[in-house]
Amino acid sequence: MASHAVVREAAAIDLSRVAKGIMFVAAGALTGATGYAVARVLLGLTPATYEIRQVAIAVHLATVLPAIPLGLWVLLSRKGDTTHRMLGRIWAALMVVGAGSALFIRHLNHGQFSWLHLFVPIVFFTLYRAIRQARAGQIAAHKVNMWRLYALALLLPGMFAFLPGRLLWQWLMV
Repeated sequence: MASHAVVREAAAIDLSRVAKGIMFVAAGALTGATGYAVARVLLGLTPATYEIRQVAIAVHLATVLPAIPLGLWVLLSRKGDTTHRMLGRIWAALMVVGAGSALFIRHLNHGQFSWLHLFVPIVFFTLYRAIRQARAGQIAAHKVNMWRLYALALLLPGMFAFLPGRLLWQWLMV
């Protein structure tokens, strides 16, 4: 029982309300834009393209889209209990599958990796490190790495995916 008190005390390091608000707005905008773009494809409101039939893109979207709100929920909700650990594991699995599937999305760049693929090793490394920190009881370091992972390896590349000319931009705007 005493270890839980230490964990909660060490986890007191947190983002400011402004930073959390920015994350909340960014996550909502990204989830909404991605959901709307995917809905347009599924409803046949976008021109039919080869990419729509790609399994890697479907798997990638099916994992990263729920990872956005779930990750924010895990980061903002109560820490250290069974629910937090279970939802955190689900989120981590979504991130691993999402990053892994991104390795197979290369036809958009003529068979080559794009600069967005730089986020794949960041996901794997940061997630591995954060899990090790949590297991070692380094909760403050774990928390910092999970916020970084969420912001820099999920939200940021998600926003970059909407740059003009990229697939999600086409699905959203065309």
